[in-house]
Amino acid sequence: MAGNSQRRNRRTSNKKGMQVGSGGNRRRGLEGKGPTPPAADRKGHKKNRVANAQAKQAAARRPAPRRGGAKGTSEMVVGRNPVFEALRDGVPATTLYVQQYIDNDERVREAIQLAGERGGIHLMEAPRPELDRMTNGLNHQGLVLQVPPYEYAHPEDLTAAAYDNNEEPLIVALDGVTDPRNLGAIIRSVNAFGGHGVVVPERRAAGMTAGAWKSSAGTAARTPVSRVTNLTRALEGYQKAGITVVGLAADGEHTVEDLEALAGPVVIVIGSEGKGLGRLVGETCDYRVRISMPGGAESLNAGVAAGIVLYEVARRRA
Repeated sequence: MAGNSQRRNRRTSNKKGMQVGSGGNRRRGLEGKGPTPPAADRKGHKKNRVANAQAKQAAARRPAPRRGGAKGTSEMVVGRNPVFEALRDGVPATTLYVQQYIDNDERVREAIQLAGERGGIHLMEAPRPELDRMTNGLNHQGLVLQVPPYEYAHPEDLTAAAYDNNEEPLIVALDGVTDPRNLGAIIRSVNAFGGHGVVVPERRAAGMTAGAWKSSAGTAARTPVSRVTNLTRALEGYQKAGITVVGLAADGEHTVEDLEALAGPVVIVIGSEGKGLGRLVGETCDYRVRISMPGGAESLNAGVAAGIVLYEVARRRA
């Protein structure tokens, strides 16, 4: 009996009990994993290490964009013709104020029509005393356009935009240019020749007013402007980032057509038509260049001078 019991126990112990399934893992494990990724994407591969090192170098060379530059102040454009021209030329606007019981002439109708077509501009009717108060008694002729504060870029935003497009930075800095029309014309040239922005100082310089917007012929919407408290420090910051600073001066040691540095990353500094570059700004520049003028003119308008130098840079980079 004991022997039979032992044999039964052995037979029982040799039987397999309940088995837990793999849940399909074995079947999935046999499936293919797709094509082999490129060597640069395979962790541990030599080409992968090289690609990672190059990416780190590019990140160290490329400053991260810093948003939230200075803000301008709001502005009022007054008068029937100025308001119509501002709306026609794409000057940003939030509200068009129209005087109650105004004589509905052609300019008034055109201004109201343009504001409606552009969209995003509120139409407000206001009594004449209210418009007088808003404009400090200026001759508004029953039309007032509210222009919002301009949002200036941070100086590093301009270089970041260039590097993001795999381009060498091309920036124009203005020293003592006080005419908004010159600022607008320079913005237009920067946009035309592939530049990445304009830098202006806060004091004793033109800012982004309605006049600058009009002179830019709409290109101010695509070309950032940065405003800085200290132009010299801003230029030094660009130099630390490996960008050459070239000042335009009538007595410059180099000519525009001979300076090889214009082919690389560069900030072009334009001074005022009368005084030229300030002393500290001029001393900060890596090079000072002049425009050859066989006709004998003593100086050029700032906008014209900027256009000539920007053309030369674009020609070298083509």
